[in-house]
Amino acid sequence: MSSPSLALPQDAEPVLRPQPSTWTVLGRFLRGKPLATLGVILFTAWVLISLLAPVLAPYAPLEQDIANRLQGPSEQHWFGTDQLGRDVFSRVLYGGRLSLPAGVMVVIVAGIIGTGVGALAGFIGGWFDELTMRATEVFLAFPTIILAMAVAAALGPSLINAIVAMVVVWWPNYARVVRSLVLGVKSQEFVEAARALGVPHGRILWRTVLPNCLAPAVVLATIDLGNAILVFAGLSFLGLGPEPSTPEWGRMVADGIAYFDQWWMAAFPGLAIFTVVIAFNFLGDGIRDALDPRLRK
Repeated sequence: MSSPSLALPQDAEPVLRPQPSTWTVLGRFLRGKPLATLGVILFTAWVLISLLAPVLAPYAPLEQDIANRLQGPSEQHWFGTDQLGRDVFSRVLYGGRLSLPAGVMVVIVAGIIGTGVGALAGFIGGWFDELTMRATEVFLAFPTIILAMAVAAALGPSLINAIVAMVVVWWPNYARVVRSLVLGVKSQEFVEAARALGVPHGRILWRTVLPNCLAPAVVLATIDLGNAILVFAGLSFLGLGPEPSTPEWGRMVADGIAYFDQWWMAAFPGLAIFTVVIAFNFLGDGIRDALDPRLRK
């Protein structure tokens, strides 16, 4: 007795199921992660608040009212006033327009530099790899905030110099991570096949190897956004960031320390820093799990 044929009819066409995109996978996974969802909500809320600060803020962030200085939270001033009578609530809202872009800029620039250096070091190898990794170890030997303080102090206190100082400190982290990933990917069979076909080395690196190394770098960048904002606030707290009158969270906390009895001056900017940092940490953990094949359903 012959077994039934499994061949498809001649007029039948195979049904190809489209593969879900990365964003679809992320969306499905985040729905089951309440902390990651909370991170997305907090991040989205702060982005909207920062964009709409001119509309939401009841007062100008630099508007002074000496007669009402050091007033506690009230109906007129929800977060109270500072030593110059400026509305703390309005300054907290405007602070996001400075702290969030600064953190994002640091992570993007440092990520691009570190990814490029790490990819070249891992792919080229040899003396270039050794020289690059020894250079990164010099930067990583110092605590991040201490080295950033030294560079910012050498350049002088300003917004741009604080960002430059953080980029100088930040890029080695990405270089180390990407280099280790490139070392693992470049020995794979599909890379060897591309070399055997005569594909140029530059094309192999940027079109074949590097795209397979970006997922961990994206997770690192997401978590680093919170750390970058925290370090930027620390530099501003120490007087190495924007000028004192600028509505920036770290500087506002520093002003509040001088008036410790007026708790609202430091508490509300500190709470803003806390919520942004915790949002990026939750979001980074969720993205890390979502991009891990072992945890996909």
